[in-house]
Amino acid sequence: MLDLFKNLNPIYQTLIATSITYLFTILGSALVFCFKRVNKNFMDAILGMAGGVMLSAVFFSLINPAIEFSKDLGQLTWFVLSLGIILGGILLFFTDKFSEKILAKYDNKNSKKRIFMLLFSITIHNIPEGLVVGLAFGSIVYGTGSIETALMLSLGIAIQNFPEGSALSLPMRREGYSRKKSFFLGQISGAVEPIAGIIGAVLVMKVKTIMPIMLTFAAGAMIYVVVEEIIPESQTNEKKSLMALFTLIGFILMMILDIM
Repeated sequence: MLDLFKNLNPIYQTLIATSITYLFTILGSALVFCFKRVNKNFMDAILGMAGGVMLSAVFFSLINPAIEFSKDLGQLTWFVLSLGIILGGILLFFTDKFSEKILAKYDNKNSKKRIFMLLFSITIHNIPEGLVVGLAFGSIVYGTGSIETALMLSLGIAIQNFPEGSALSLPMRREGYSRKKSFFLGQISGAVEPIAGIIGAVLVMKVKTIMPIMLTFAAGAMIYVVVEEIIPESQTNEKKSLMALFTLIGFILMMILDIM
């Protein structure tokens, strides 16, 4: 199965991988059919591990190849990498600020409107994550990275999508929406990832010179997501030290896969 996947065009690989990340959003939203609440310890442990996987991928699968590629292209490496990382972080910073500003308008007025604005926020948030997956697969055509590490990166993002789906569908159910409608609205936020993924893959495959800045742009976006959202959320658990160990486990798993 893996050999068959390796022989596919990177565009199709990206489409399959981002469809899987979208599937995890769907699965998270589907919890509305099973539970009113989800075990917090389980969710925090999964989030912590996903954070570790993504942090490891930032260096081993994105920044490290970007350094080598930038040098080969004769670019001013430190500047290109710094620019890419800060642009990736700034994109998500302003996305979050924009979302918070809109959400604040409805915070104490209409909880249903607030939930729909949260849906909008998470949907926008998923666009850079789709780009990251596309960049990971598109860059393989230049000999950087591997199918295995790109798949692990996709898995880290997919795991992170799981609680996002339930974070939308379960509150909608509490607001009185039917289970079917809560599920539909919860999962739709992940639909943008395959589209963004294909765009990212096409860009990096067609324009070789932008590869270093695109890789580090994805790295900056991922660092922001992990530091601002994933790790803080997992650390709200009473067993903070244990959650930190799950983060380390995720980091090590991704590191081993890349080195091997």
